Amino acid sequence: MSTYLILTRLEPTAVSDPSELKTIAATVKAKIKERCPGVHWKDSYATLGQFDVIDIVEGDDPKEVERAAMIIRSYGHGSTETLLATPWDEFLAAM
Repeated sequence: MSTYLILTRLEPTAVSDPSELKTIAATVKAKIKERCPGVHWKDSYATLGQFDVIDIVEGDDPKEVERAAMIIRSYGHGSTETLLATPWDEFLAAM
């Protein structure tokens, strides 16, 4: 199973009150669970800087991960960047 990082920037107009993020997060989680059963959520982090949220997911099908990113993008009112992540030891072993 491959690991992916989904980096999200929320639009400035995504919410009028930060507490609305709880509702958006619940909606996104439910949609991804329904439409992307092969995507397994590992963790999520709120960050300061260029991205607002970093989600760590695993999946065998890159198309399902793409669909999950598009769900985040559409329901989360933001833009995403998705990166394939290789564990450092595996990366070094391939060199």
